[in-house]
Amino acid sequence: MNWRYAFSEAVAALRFNRNRTLFTTFSLAWGVTCFVILISYGNGFETALVKAFTQVGQDLVITFGGQTSEQAGGLRSGRRIRIEEHDAVAIKESIPLVGHISPECYRNSKAQFGGREKDISIRAVWPEYGIVRNIKLADGRWINGEDLQHQNRVAIIGSAVAKDLFAGRPPLNEEIVMNGIRFTVIGVLENKLQIANYNRRDNDCVFIPYDAYMLFGDRKYPAYIVWTPITPESRERAVKMVRAKMAEIHRYSPNDEKAVEILAFSQFMSIVTGMSLAVKALLGFVGALTLAIGGVGLANIMLASVIERTREIGMIKALGGVRRMILAQFLIEATIVVALGGILGVGLGVVATGLIGSMPFLGAAFKDTTKAGDITLTVSTAGIVISTGVLFLVGLVAGMAPALKASRLDPIQALHYE
Repeated sequence: MNWRYAFSEAVAALRFNRNRTLFTTFSLAWGVTCFVILISYGNGFETALVKAFTQVGQDLVITFGGQTSEQAGGLRSGRRIRIEEHDAVAIKESIPLVGHISPECYRNSKAQFGGREKDISIRAVWPEYGIVRNIKLADGRWINGEDLQHQNRVAIIGSAVAKDLFAGRPPLNEEIVMNGIRFTVIGVLENKLQIANYNRRDNDCVFIPYDAYMLFGDRKYPAYIVWTPITPESRERAVKMVRAKMAEIHRYSPNDEKAVEILAFSQFMSIVTGMSLAVKALLGFVGALTLAIGGVGLANIMLASVIERTREIGMIKALGGVRRMILAQFLIEATIVVALGGILGVGLGVVATGLIGSMPFLGAAFKDTTKAGDITLTVSTAGIVISTGVLFLVGLVAGMAPALKASRLDPIQALHYE
């Protein structure tokens, strides 16, 4: 079989039916464009959702006290375990798989400034807490070792606290009052678009040096110890080592998981990825349906072409044309139309995605005007490959039926077709 001849015949047939070819090409291109935009939206949705979830902390692990459920070392079960500041020190010094760690004292209170008042949560922490909890500042600085050593009455306030207490006025170096005690504001957090948290959102919190918490209560017993493993791969081993260390310090069985609770936020990531996967699957299904509509159009024009060229096909077969040559010619016609539609559609999809840029998502819920919570449409190589793959699959299915019909025509009946 002469492939060059089959290709030239296919091109000639498409040029002869120029209007029909252009219409089908543009319908396929429109389907690919929609598919690329939908996949880009799905990718942006996943990125925005994961970003909002990890605002609580990058690979955050929380440790807090519980109650023993087993007897150990001659001690009864049901014993209350209270974590201590020294536990964090011991973990930091003895477990190399723990990257950053901080105890955290916590209490609800009210913050006051210039006649304004807001319900807040006080969090007393070590300097490393900023790394553990993914803290980013819009202005000022974070707690340092000197603040801790000298028990400085300094505070870093959340974005909502700054907005409600200062109403646009610069908060830095101003004094706020909490429980009758004055603290100087040294930093303001960026607005956190976090969809995961424990207790109150960071936007509504005030962070102070850990040792300064003695002004409010006993800092010996923190509410939590928060930490991160050195790598995500070492998380499970780090949790086991922390559990064993806590069991050694507080004299309970290392197998007793209720004595001290260790909660890794990564376990909730499957929910986030599941949500994003469901949205992407739905968008992909809608995009595939759009491409399928274009495929129906391709199948229709190919069938029309077969009917119009029935006598031509009969003459070719009567003169010795083999079935596979006729099959190849019609498949080549379908492939050319699909290829042109795919190239045009991907190009239009990339341009349209760039023009759309981003779409609102979490900004309204968190009263954020920086567009940090928007869905940014991003065209990925995987998205282009998937869209073209689906297109060629649709094109193959749509072109195969007419091509088979043409190759199976009886030459005598075809020559007598009117």
